[in-house]
Amino acid sequence: MDAETVLSALSALRIPPGTSELEMHARIAAELEAAGIACTHEAKLGPRCRIDFLAGGIGIEVKCGKPSRRVLLRQLGRYASCEEVQALIVVVERSANLPAHVGGKPCYCLSMNRLWGIALPL
Repeated sequence: MDAETVLSALSALRIPPGTSELEMHARIAAELEAAGIACTHEAKLGPRCRIDFLAGGIGIEVKCGKPSRRVLLRQLGRYASCEEVQALIVVVERSANLPAHVGGKPCYCLSMNRLWGIALPL
């Protein structure tokens, strides 16, 4: 399993604005399952260290709204320090300015508002 495969599956998501984090989790789980990607929800990586999803070695963290960059980077750093995590994908409602690597591991940001597109009148 590689990050590109997971990103491709998650890129099909169309989550409307204002969706709760719980609903985002349900939709992400359904999308991964539809793509044939096995994952663990609320995967425990260590003491007080639990990531939203772990698909193979790909950690997926979900955030509603615009998360604090400082807090998110600290959280991602904890995940990246875990041996079983090979790459990180952060799914956010709005965009987040994240580095390409966290803790030496690839980090990808999938922004839902970039997937919304524009609605044109009929």
